Amino acid sequence: MSARSFQSMSNNTKVKKEIFANTSFEETRIAIVENGRLSELFWERRSSGNIVGNIYKASVENVLPGISSAFMNIGMDKNAYIYISDVLGNQKDPIDRLLKKDQEVMVQVTKAAISTKGMKVTMDVSLPGRFLVLTPFQEFVGVSKSIEDAAERARLSEIIRKIADPATLGTKGCIVRTEAEGATEDELEREIKYLLRLWETVRARFDSLKAPALLHKDMDMTLQVARDILSEDTSIYMLDNKDDFRNVEEFVARISPGLKDRVKYYGGKTPVFKAFNVEKGIEELRRIKVPLPNGGSLIIQEAESLCAIDVNTGRFTGSKSQEETVTATNLEAAQEVARQLRLRNIGGIIVIDFIDMKKASNRHKLVEALETAVKRDRAKIRILPVTRLGLVEMTRERKRESTFSLLTEECPECHGTGRVLSSESIIINVQREIQSLTMGRPGGNLRVVVHPILCEALKKKQALLEKNVHRSVKLTADPQLTWEDYRIVLE
Repeated sequence: MSARSFQSMSNNTKVKKEIFANTSFEETRIAIVENGRLSELFWERRSSGNIVGNIYKASVENVLPGISSAFMNIGMDKNAYIYISDVLGNQKDPIDRLLKKDQEVMVQVTKAAISTKGMKVTMDVSLPGRFLVLTPFQEFVGVSKSIEDAAERARLSEIIRKIADPATLGTKGCIVRTEAEGATEDELEREIKYLLRLWETVRARFDSLKAPALLHKDMDMTLQVARDILSEDTSIYMLDNKDDFRNVEEFVARISPGLKDRVKYYGGKTPVFKAFNVEKGIEELRRIKVPLPNGGSLIIQEAESLCAIDVNTGRFTGSKSQEETVTATNLEAAQEVARQLRLRNIGGIIVIDFIDMKKASNRHKLVEALETAVKRDRAKIRILPVTRLGLVEMTRERKRESTFSLLTEECPECHGTGRVLSSESIIINVQREIQSLTMGRPGGNLRVVVHPILCEALKKKQALLEKNVHRSVKLTADPQLTWEDYRIVLE
């Protein structure tokens, strides 16, 4: 398959979208399946909750002019932080002129606490609906750039100018979302009135409550997905919890009656994620190696500050020149990279080491393919040109911790490195410790207790071990010991 035909095929593929929601005592999980493949996951755990989108009345704790930031108490264990670009006022002024200690302000959480960092907040609050986003502190009124059809943009612009006139909005702003394509004037007018009423409620709570206080809690995850993702290209939204199903069905009937029949309740005995093969896809997220259909693979390694992705050709040799083979592999890898970034919710700096291509036209084609592949991603993404070393650097908006971080914790054995001491290194350490304990004196017996697998490796070198330590050594396996632990007993 040529690089050109591969790109053409990927662009023309119609996406069939299915949504599955699983709720248990401890968490809610929602899976987005596109063309039969798991593409995106959302998690909400009872222990931590989801606070992104919540609006608080906060109290300023510290203002740090040196880093143009401030810390605010919003009533959580950790203080939230705000950067000067998210503070309302003259951006040319230093932050200590815009904010003062103990000042009470309204903020909205834009990023959840990740690792040791607290929540990130902004004073530029917004209230999203299904079709519109109300921006109380911005005067801009416009249509999302994601709506590319010129006629539809013109129609929506005309409607929004009519219903969002200064008499209605005052000094507030409003943005028409991508989901508004095809929406009627009545639907948009009804929603803007609802958002304005909601804003008045938030303002009233701000005036009456003492900081820190929650002013507005965003919808739970099942309703957020119905608001932001459920659309005409969704064939089904299936939920396995009756309460969630009733809430979503009622919500969809109110905001998009035409989609109500796509909301279904799952009451099967087999868990919904297992029945629709989602659980298997989640289990694969712990693997760092992702196979590509043509035999190549991706190696995905997440670190705290960035994510590195390496592309390998594997056994794929192609039928034409090496340049054609490499380009075809890279274009296929670009599609899978875009999918994995969404699926694993990888954010921040991402560096992709594609296979080297000699032709500048192929490198340009690769960047275009990656840009096309990430268009379905709702996160903000920036892709830079291929560097001299053949690397593609990009950034992806990070609002919550990655799926890998959510599912795992640091290994107590390797302390997060992913590696432990080799059997040879441990055997050398054992000999060194025996030498220290016996002061090099020969004679006597020793018993060495180690992990069972290591015990087998030691038995193969027992003669050499006894020769080196000048003593008879008895080897004992203990399955309770960790890999690097051992005991030396003088007998």
